Amino acid sequence: MGPIVGFRWKSNYYIRARAAKVSNPRTPKQQEQRSKFATAFNFLKTIKPFIRMGYKEFTQDKSAFNAAMSYTLKRAVTGSGKDITIDFNRALVSMGTLMPVFEGTATQDRSKMTFNWHDNSGTGNAEDTDIAMLLVYNKDKETAVYNAEATLRSDKHAELALPDNWQDDELVAYLCFRSADGSCVANSVCLPVSVIPASEDEVEMEMNPISHYSNLNLSTPCIQGVNSLSTRSQLLADRKLTSCKALNVSYHILQ
Repeated sequence: MGPIVGFRWKSNYYIRARAAKVSNPRTPKQQEQRSKFATAFNFLKTIKPFIRMGYKEFTQDKSAFNAAMSYTLKRAVTGSGKDITIDFNRALVSMGTLMPVFEGTATQDRSKMTFNWHDNSGTGNAEDTDIAMLLVYNKDKETAVYNAEATLRSDKHAELALPDNWQDDELVAYLCFRSADGSCVANSVCLPVSVIPASEDEVEMEMNPISHYSNLNLSTPCIQGVNSLSTRSQLLADRKLTSCKALNVSYHILQ
């Protein structure tokens, strides 16, 4: 039958041509193509769980990650030779048939990124119950943070916590949405990021920490994935009580 090979994927059988042997596999053109592939792969591998949801509509004939790789290689990888990079404005961390937003901003305030957008519910298939998906990519550290269930489209506002050591790095912010049942996803939008500089008082406090509190451990655990309002309230109450004890302040609680 010739140089072909068969394989099975997702309960379907396929036949494709066997890869030809290359006498010189390191020609400049081949090396450039491998560099483009590596650039796209390194970008997407850091956000692989996000990509699984973001490219869910394209998993009939390929995996979500392969669909993202295909788009990124064709549309978002730029340059040639040794100057191959990702065009983050053209990159899509999600792609689908849901109506995206067309007006939005991202503002970095020290260790958080604030997203704001215009609620276009009712336009096309956009619904007020669509779920906002936030992602911030660090170009310097080549890593990302994200929240795939941040809030609703109708809320028009959401925040994403950032690592403390990201404050001086170059960041890229993406906003996208998925339907409440997860069946449809919108194309992501790369938002312009504005940075709020630290005030003089904040800079002075960082440079001259108050020694009186230097030995106190006032850190508290992050509250993640807590849906019960009563549970969250109790955790916040416990956190305040812990801080009060650390400062040797006694309270008399009236019954």
